[in-house]
Amino acid sequence: MAPKKKKEAEETEDLPEVEEVKEAEKTEEVEDVEEKVAEEEEAPVEEVPEEEIIDERIYTVPLRRAYWTGSRLRRSNRAVRILRKFVERHMKPEEIVILAEVNEKIWSRGIQKPPRRIRIRATKNSDNLVRVYLAEG
Repeated sequence: MAPKKKKEAEETEDLPEVEEVKEAEKTEEVEDVEEKVAEEEEAPVEEVPEEEIIDERIYTVPLRRAYWTGSRLRRSNRAVRILRKFVERHMKPEEIVILAEVNEKIWSRGIQKPPRRIRIRATKNSDNLVRVYLAEG
């Protein structure tokens, strides 16, 4: 049993060396991260030009027809299609972009229970592109 105690003593002597190596690695990682951050700060920031909004409207879109679908498991999918069709009919766009926040609002209660109505803000820019946002309030 005495040899096991010697091994344990030798292992405990090795631990500080391992810790020193880990600390050295951590300091190198921190230096690398600081260099990357400095490089990112030096890079020129591209300014996104502000799009010219031609038209902006707030709508309350009735989504109750989504509940008429044959299956409960298709209601939220159908609600998104109803929203897209509503915006097409009222804004006459070439392209529609429904933002993630609107999609998340429709899907917030799952696929079976979309909201019965949703308030949106639709903006149309000079390229005839319509973006759909959630209305405030």
